[in-house]
Amino acid sequence: MKKRSTERRLLQYAWQFKRGILFGILCLIIATSLELAGPLIAKTVIDEHILGIEGNWHEVETNNDKDTVPYGDRYYKRADRLSETDTSLGIHTLLQIGRDYYFIEEDVPLNGHRTADGEQITIETSVGNETFESEKISLTEVYGFFKPEQRPILFLLGLYMVLLVIAGFFQFYQTFTLQKASNQIVKKMRNDIFAHTQRIPINYYVDQPAGKIVARITNDTEAIRDLYERVLSIVVTSMIYMAGIFVVLFILDAKLATWCLLLIPLVILWMRVYKHFGTKYNKVIRSTISEINGNINEAIQGMPIIQAFRREKRTKEDFEVLNNRHFNFQRKLVKLSALTSYNLVTVFRNIAFVALIWHFGSFSLEPGSIISIGMLYAIVDCLTRLFEPVNDIVNQLPLIEQARVAGGRVFELMDRDGENVENAPVNRYRGNIIFDHVSFAYDDEYVLKDISLEVKSGQTVAFVGHTGSGKSSIMNLLFRFYDPQKGKITIDGHDTEEWSRQQVRSHMGIVLQDPFLFSGTIVSNVTMNDPAISRETAIKALQTVGADRFIEKMPKKYDEKVTEGGSTFSLGERQLISFARALAFDPAILILDEATANIDTETESIIQQALEVLKQGRTTLVIAHRLSTIQQADTIFVLEHGKIIEEGNHDKLIAEQGSYFQMYQMQQGSSKRTAV
Repeated sequence: MKKRSTERRLLQYAWQFKRGILFGILCLIIATSLELAGPLIAKTVIDEHILGIEGNWHEVETNNDKDTVPYGDRYYKRADRLSETDTSLGIHTLLQIGRDYYFIEEDVPLNGHRTADGEQITIETSVGNETFESEKISLTEVYGFFKPEQRPILFLLGLYMVLLVIAGFFQFYQTFTLQKASNQIVKKMRNDIFAHTQRIPINYYVDQPAGKIVARITNDTEAIRDLYERVLSIVVTSMIYMAGIFVVLFILDAKLATWCLLLIPLVILWMRVYKHFGTKYNKVIRSTISEINGNINEAIQGMPIIQAFRREKRTKEDFEVLNNRHFNFQRKLVKLSALTSYNLVTVFRNIAFVALIWHFGSFSLEPGSIISIGMLYAIVDCLTRLFEPVNDIVNQLPLIEQARVAGGRVFELMDRDGENVENAPVNRYRGNIIFDHVSFAYDDEYVLKDISLEVKSGQTVAFVGHTGSGKSSIMNLLFRFYDPQKGKITIDGHDTEEWSRQQVRSHMGIVLQDPFLFSGTIVSNVTMNDPAISRETAIKALQTVGADRFIEKMPKKYDEKVTEGGSTFSLGERQLISFARALAFDPAILILDEATANIDTETESIIQQALEVLKQGRTTLVIAHRLSTIQQADTIFVLEHGKIIEEGNHDKLIAEQGSYFQMYQMQQGSSKRTAV
């Protein structure tokens, strides 16, 4: 099946919150429309009201409304304000030349180059020069012609202020809604990827450093959050803003607006160029960040060993290799980004203004020009506004491309084969276990070869053997961390692969050689925050295994704080808490993976007592390092190179004087020498 592109999958995540996104975009469109009324209002104020007094004025009989202007002993009204009830007594013209205004007692051309010689006006047009007698008027008299325009100007400016306030209201809601949607998207994505990590088979975590996986769940999803925030709040805003500006430009000058449309393919072309190189650089950068996280995580966990063996310098050098790689590719990305930001947009802006000057210089500034100052102002304002969203889009290319690569890494993890978490309850086991001709390999070489064994309900069996003999692999298969390539494993006659991994483990408990404690309290480490395990049950389990001997001495007793890994507790104390955890969950099958291997002799006696409590009423499988701890086992299986070479109880195996006997003799001899 063909994999979906990263962009499409990111879009599908966003579409799950389409209601909020569409509402935010609607608010954005309204806010943009209201804000872009500015150039049109400015054009109207300049052309129709500030410069609108220049032109033809009709003499009327009476001062009958607010649009009528008294001048001398007569009344005048602008040609565009003349109503059907008004009687025109003649057409006159008001012209501005420089800072002065002139009143002419006749209809004169309004277009063309004007000069004034005293009160004689010369107008140069495409058909020749015309000269007119005029009357220069004072500023006080000019103010009379401006007076009817005051109210419309104040109304339009007030209207624009109201529109800006309303636009600000919608701008707030679009920002809030889109930012909320982006956080919801990333929240869901993080939940999905974290849930998926729990469905991925355990062998993936064996091959992958924890720091790399953490980087994908945290750093990469954080980069994706930037993508949604930028795309939803900045890029979408900019695109809608640009569309609005083009609408206004087409209203003002369709030909110029058509030329400005060339900007769109130029930006798209550059985005493709950036994507080609940015993807290559970002893949290395994101991968290196994961390696750096893995390196730091390993260094922190292994700091005692690093310091004990004086490997600080070597560790620092290994880190510097990764850090330098990150720096070098980040520098390449910065060079690429430098071209896309201010420099590129400045070039496009300058080209656009050159085109504007050429357009109006060639066609509009000749005699007979019809371009108005208000129109010119509105177009310049639109062009200035046009390059703001272009600059915003181009400046986001580094973050967008970085997030796209991060998204690819996240989806790569999510595409790994996982298994559904199925927690449907199954009946409690009786504890009959059968391995039927089981063979298993982690890679190519088999570590278990044709293993067949049977454990009956309530029995305690032990597995012994040298390192690499396959003891832990048997436990991994029973616990379904892995599945065998050949043969099958049954519990009470049911093939374990018929159940989910969670169902198989639902009535099993495990105690590891190096028990792990989680951050929290002693009680929470026993209950694992399972509501089915009460605090009283947890405390009783701790007391039963003997952990109360050291817990009662602590200031907060059972609520004593536990740090990550339980590093403030001794290995024996951690082991007792892990025993209590297993006891509290009351498993039908108990697996002890070399639980006493690293325990001192004094603590071992306490743990042995705890083990006897744990074993009661359940099937127990023990991986043994110290043979003295398994002498009471019902059956002991001796493994060598993945095969069972001996089986029986302690007395039988000693009597046979085989491999088990030799191992026992070696340990006994070692114990005697230690005692001496």
